[in-house]
Amino acid sequence: MSVISEENVRGENLFKDISADDEDGQPTEIESMCMNCHLNGMTRILLIKIPFFKEVIVSSFSCDNCSWSNTEIQSAGRIQDQGVCYTLKVRTKRDLNREVVKADSATTRIPELDFEIPPFTQKGALSTIEGLLDRAAAGLEQEQPVRRATDPEVAEKIDRFIRKLRELKEVEDEFTLVIEDPSGNSFVENPMAPQKDEALTVSHFKRTIQHDMQLGLRADDDLEDEEPAGNDIDAMRDEVLAFNTNCPECNAPASTNMKLVEIPHFKEVIIMATNCDSCGHRTNEVKSGGATEQMGTKITLHITDISDMTRDVLKSETCAIAIPELEFELGMGAVSGKFTTLEGLLTDIKDLVVSKNPFICGDSGVTDQVEKLHAFGEKLDKILAGEMDVHIVLDDPTGNSYVQNVYAPDPDPEITTEKYTRTFEQNEDLGLNDMKTEGYQEEE
Repeated sequence: MSVISEENVRGENLFKDISADDEDGQPTEIESMCMNCHLNGMTRILLIKIPFFKEVIVSSFSCDNCSWSNTEIQSAGRIQDQGVCYTLKVRTKRDLNREVVKADSATTRIPELDFEIPPFTQKGALSTIEGLLDRAAAGLEQEQPVRRATDPEVAEKIDRFIRKLRELKEVEDEFTLVIEDPSGNSFVENPMAPQKDEALTVSHFKRTIQHDMQLGLRADDDLEDEEPAGNDIDAMRDEVLAFNTNCPECNAPASTNMKLVEIPHFKEVIIMATNCDSCGHRTNEVKSGGATEQMGTKITLHITDISDMTRDVLKSETCAIAIPELEFELGMGAVSGKFTTLEGLLTDIKDLVVSKNPFICGDSGVTDQVEKLHAFGEKLDKILAGEMDVHIVLDDPTGNSYVQNVYAPDPDPEITTEKYTRTFEQNEDLGLNDMKTEGYQEEE
């Protein structure tokens, strides 16, 4: 067994950046039992920090006795604040080549076949859509010899189902692939980025108590039924509350400050800011201090001057962002809720789509896609410099987003605000369809 030095545990030497010139970044080799022939094989473990992405643990097993091999990837970073669900309409064979990061906590579904792979039944993997189908078929075939001997009827049904799985790779008919991960660490590639992918839908959701228990974030007997320490809103307005947390970048102990702030001509919001003394990472997040509005809000800002970059912007976590002139759309939850300026919001979008996109870094980036994303980044730079005439659209179904009116209290000629009635699907995503606020105390 290898021994990890105390210096590595305390410092940042444990996870190293990927580099072709790093001759010291050798994997740790551990002799372990082969699960196929039950003789000894070799497991190689490598701790890697992927630039602009996160820390991962890559492990590979190979057996010289039976030639069986297996690879696995695990996230070594933090569990995200929200879960994520990817819904992909597979229409062509090109869709089968999309890269997929599937965490072991993810549930994979194909509704057309009524097929589901439950969480924690497979190890995490970096693969493609075709690779996921092959892996599912291989998993079903594993016990088929035993089934044919003990229960031929069930074995025949499974054989027919395996044939249906393999027929999906011909893409004769469109099918749907759903990957739902409460940890938020799974990913499905959008080959059209930064443009919206009509075949791919990405949604974020709040984890349930059961999800937290599956991820080990909550004990089985952790009821958390305690009443809040106080509900004096007036006192909260004048006080900065602090609570202990972990840094989202280095996972070191940190402190998050929280304050209730009233935005002029809008409403009250809760601003939370985290500052890590260990690595210097700073982040802020905004939550609405009020209820969900009766109607959604669509705010369109026409950028006519570089001074527009200084406008205050409140973007809730449910708000989608679009730039029609660039054919760009960013779904809700992709960028967390924040109170910033328009310049800060556009900079965050550039970092998310271009600067910190792990699939355009190094040798893994496809040339056409890399060039397209860099061209998109250059257009964002022109917008930030006030050299492009564009519109920024903030579409928030909860009505909790805001763009500063520099002419207040008079109307702003460059801002158009539209109120609309939410659709059933939007209410479903927000959890409002099943929410009952009247008469619930009378039910038993």
